Amino acid sequence: MADSRALPLATGPLLGDSDPAPFTVLHPGGRSPYVLIADHAGQQVPAALADLGLRQAELDRHIGWDIGIAGVTRALAGLLDAWAITQTYSRLVIDCNRPLASPTLMPERSDNTLVPGNVGLSPAQRQQRIDEIHAPYHARIAAELDARTEQQRPTLLVMMHSFTPQMNDVPRPWHAGVLYHQDTRLAHALLQALRDEGDLVVGDNEPYSVSSTSDYAVPVHGEGRGLLHVELEIRQDLIADAAGQQAWAERLARVFARLESVRG
Repeated sequence: MADSRALPLATGPLLGDSDPAPFTVLHPGGRSPYVLIADHAGQQVPAALADLGLRQAELDRHIGWDIGIAGVTRALAGLLDAWAITQTYSRLVIDCNRPLASPTLMPERSDNTLVPGNVGLSPAQRQQRIDEIHAPYHARIAAELDARTEQQRPTLLVMMHSFTPQMNDVPRPWHAGVLYHQDTRLAHALLQALRDEGDLVVGDNEPYSVSSTSDYAVPVHGEGRGLLHVELEIRQDLIADAAGQQAWAERLARVFARLESVRG
């Protein structure tokens, strides 16, 4: 339930001196062909937005971030020696895996929870979040991909996400999901490799599917550049603690090592 605090209108920069940067780059000199991006890794809210009028328990839910994916991404990047980037702010502040025209870019309601700080935003307030969080995050990814192209380095782009075990009272049986849009080269190889593990139920474009109107990273950074890419979803109860995160990172490091030669 939302609290009754009044939310201030932004009159200056959104991110103040006490707010962290919108992203963290891991292993900037990583030698792996893999590039890992985690759009929903963080759950921070700029101080100026007063927690969006939500209690911390709501921000801790799956609506506030992709539970567990930051830890998996950090551990996997270390095991692979891979360049990785994690986005700092809650997807309720701005969803960095949404096109700017998406109605869920700054949702007024998420999984039946009203988000007071997103109700009635002015165009200027919306643009401020884009300019200070969404744009610099994706600009940093683009800069890395540009540099790798100039250096003629191979790139396998993996968008790291997690999903809630139940949605709208419907259980989700998958341990992981492999998502893709038009380019299936890396996705189909990863799907088969995960199924070959023998102990996983792996969704084929489940529990979500990708489109140019609902997603940003795949259409822009993957398909837009012609890079081999895949979006990976891991069920949140499997990676809710450090042990689960490490176990999945080790599994994925083993699987990804077998896929480095995929070219399509």
